[in-house]
Amino acid sequence: MRATAPVVSVNVERREVGPGETDHVEQAWQLKERIRQEEDVLRQRRRFFESAYKRSTVYLFVDRADRGQLVGFAAVRRDGYILFLAVDSDYRGEGFGEALVARVAEDHGSVTCHARSTNRDALRFYQHIGFEVDRRIDNYYEDGGDAYYLRLGEEGGFADRISKLLGGD
Repeated sequence: MRATAPVVSVNVERREVGPGETDHVEQAWQLKERIRQEEDVLRQRRRFFESAYKRSTVYLFVDRADRGQLVGFAAVRRDGYILFLAVDSDYRGEGFGEALVARVAEDHGSVTCHARSTNRDALRFYQHIGFEVDRRIDNYYEDGGDAYYLRLGEEGGFADRISKLLGGD
């Protein structure tokens, strides 16, 4: 695991967990489950979640001042597909979601994901930072829910924003 300098807050540390590693998997599951209970999104079975987490590169933010609480994470496949993106509701609006996506974009030429068609907050967030709807997929989720396949667009200066988020000039 690599730990790097904080990006968004002096108390929050950015970390990276490589494929095959399980650091923070339990904290990530608990965060995902809190969000599922509060917002009725991010519905996955535990075995699927843990398996996907272990096969992914996971970018994390951990609050050192709050006993190592997981602020947010993005689990990403080798091709830049974001399997999971979650930020604790207490830390939303502080740039952590953008910084996670920026970190993914820094490592991958293409960044994609799915979002439940009824998850308006997620869709607004993704579109706000430059994702575009590529297509709608009916019955994508196990429960029959529909999804949008999203791709990070080239327009809107996101590369410049990534550089600023990651401490560049």
